[in-house]
Amino acid sequence: MKAVVLAAGEGTRMRPLTATRPKPMLPVAGKPLVEHVLDIAAEHVDGYVLVVGYRADSIRSHLGDEHLGKPITYVEQTEQRGTAHAIEEAGPHISERFLALNGDVMIDDGLVAKLADAETSAIATMRVDDPTAYGVISRDGDRVTGIVEKPSDPPSNLANLGLYSFEPEIFEYIDRTGRSERGEYEITDSIELAIEDSRPVVAVEHGGRWLDVGRPWELLDANERLLDTLSRRIHGTVEDGATIQGEVIVEEGACVRSGAYVEGAVLIQSGADVGPNAYVRGATVVGRNARVGNGVEIKNSILLDDASVGHLSYVGDSVIGADANLGAGTIVANLRHDNKPVQMAVKGEQVDTGRRKLGVVLADGVKTGINTSLNAGTKLGVGAMTRPGEAVMSDRGDGL
Repeated sequence: MKAVVLAAGEGTRMRPLTATRPKPMLPVAGKPLVEHVLDIAAEHVDGYVLVVGYRADSIRSHLGDEHLGKPITYVEQTEQRGTAHAIEEAGPHISERFLALNGDVMIDDGLVAKLADAETSAIATMRVDDPTAYGVISRDGDRVTGIVEKPSDPPSNLANLGLYSFEPEIFEYIDRTGRSERGEYEITDSIELAIEDSRPVVAVEHGGRWLDVGRPWELLDANERLLDTLSRRIHGTVEDGATIQGEVIVEEGACVRSGAYVEGAVLIQSGADVGPNAYVRGATVVGRNARVGNGVEIKNSILLDDASVGHLSYVGDSVIGADANLGAGTIVANLRHDNKPVQMAVKGEQVDTGRRKLGVVLADGVKTGINTSLNAGTKLGVGAMTRPGEAVMSDRGDGL
């Protein structure tokens, strides 16, 4: 069995982070989302077919030709024309039953195992409180009888998670699939055609871990969940006078300097430098060769590779892009004074994030001047800069 992994999309709702990388390459708990998916699938497959497109070279260069000893074949979807079209691109490399997985979700082994063990084509489902935001499954016993997208009157509370196992005959139904109302070829339409022909499709119900990581703050949600499974491991340098509490990983080549206090769950990656006198806590990743300097506090955040928060700054509940540099005294606000959930712009519209605490999302190469204040929910685009002493109350920069 092979896993067809869909990793061609840009992820426009994730901007500005996806201005410089495809969404499946966004890091969670120290490695890209797509790599977590391959990890989970590895036990159940003998190889992968990765459907790539937007900035495909970054995926190829990171993963190479194999993963955990299983070969990777790449196919390119040059134009993103829907899930059915993406799976169709993998067709020449498929001759038996296969998994079809999204490369930008957080899943657990139990879910993939159920799909792999199903005796026919299968759809992963989960019971949700509000199914109107999902594709919703109708079924008779385990057998799927229909799928309806975002219904106002849902036939059940079983949401389609967008993860499947298929018999090769699905390609016949993909060939017969027309464009949807939004102009794409949808795999759910192909499944409906198979159901109309009385082909067996079963619903695999899942009650464990699953998260569609679609918007910037959901990276933090995924990071929190994955770091919750950390086990303490110290391979790097921890100087005398530094304090390590709880489940903390200090990778080889990383350094935690005297006076630093690191309170897990925290991952400090190779080449990172923390301290002196820094405080790092609460589901935080300090990326490769990143810098957390003197008098800095980092809380519940992701610092991508080569990011620098040099001294006398606070970063909470935030994503800091690669090569970003926060000037001395930069302060991130992560809480509204009225205690309402923080809002963030997604594709030009203000969205309620549901998070009481949320800081900022900074793209790659952002630079803040000394004593900059960044308002909760603010995004700065690729290479954006702030002036010394500036209070930034709204989004700015390219790639938003």
